[in-house]
Amino acid sequence: MSEPIIELRNVSKRFGPTYDAAARLTREIASRFGRTPKSETVHAVDNVDLTVSRGEVVGLVGESGCGKSTLGRMVAGIMPPSDGQILFKGRDIASLPPDAVKDAKLKVQMIFQDPYASLNPRLRVAEIVGEAPRVHGMIPNGQFDSYLDGQLRRAGLDPAFKRRYPHQFSGGQRQRIGIARALAVQPEFLVCDEAVAALDVSIQAQILNLFMDLRRDLNLTYLFISHDLGVVEHLSDRVLIMYLGRIVESAPSEEIFGHPNHPYTQALLSEVPRIEARKRRFTAIKGEIPSPMAPPAGCHFHPRCPHAMPRCGIEAPALREIAPGHKSACHLNG
Repeated sequence: MSEPIIELRNVSKRFGPTYDAAARLTREIASRFGRTPKSETVHAVDNVDLTVSRGEVVGLVGESGCGKSTLGRMVAGIMPPSDGQILFKGRDIASLPPDAVKDAKLKVQMIFQDPYASLNPRLRVAEIVGEAPRVHGMIPNGQFDSYLDGQLRRAGLDPAFKRRYPHQFSGGQRQRIGIARALAVQPEFLVCDEAVAALDVSIQAQILNLFMDLRRDLNLTYLFISHDLGVVEHLSDRVLIMYLGRIVESAPSEEIFGHPNHPYTQALLSEVPRIEARKRRFTAIKGEIPSPMAPPAGCHFHPRCPHAMPRCGIEAPALREIAPGHKSACHLNG
């Protein structure tokens, strides 16, 4: 295993409302009279440990609202964690000097889900892709056009389009512009947040093949966030399963899809349509995902788990190794 490029240690993220002076006074008076205000804190990510090695593709899977996009934004440096540490090449980003923080953030870039909303409609492609490397001094004097053309070709775009605006492109082309923008600052790590979810199936295949080519040519490392298990199985070396802010299972891709351990992982995989099981009756996961404002005690999945026992509602299971390279957080393993 090569050196870790990104490490998360007990990382959590909570979102709460902000109050002005009058609202804070009202809440304080209410608490003095025994009327404890209702908590409005969203527990988006809960004590996550994660290591991604250089050159690895790690897939992050879970239902909508499980916190995977928030986790990706923290890895990309877009938002800070509420608790825990994020390390880049073994160094805590929060403790680095400003120049080192800037360098670390440039080396980790994000590709967003919506190829329409993620591009500034008032800027031409040349400005969208070329602005950041020019500001950070990555383009030698007099070589802007050649540098820009190279980035566009690498993402599969014709440089002749660089004077156009985003609305003049299709969804797949816009996503390629987003990829070119991320690559233009010469990153080592890409966070892909549902990067193909908004695209047609045929275009999805083209973008996925582009990601694999870029990995080979540039030795890139990926955190690939998706709810599509078929895409994750095709692309990832290792897969993490996330539920309500917690990682519940982690294993190599073949192990996850061949021998899922956690009941939530088993339920997710049972919902994947497959040709060999086309006559099988479809059954969805029972119940709804609980609110992250009031997550259940103990194992977060226990209200929906068919194997739940009393211990599951009291004690949160630890994510521990059950086989070489395979970790699962379930009391059934104890």
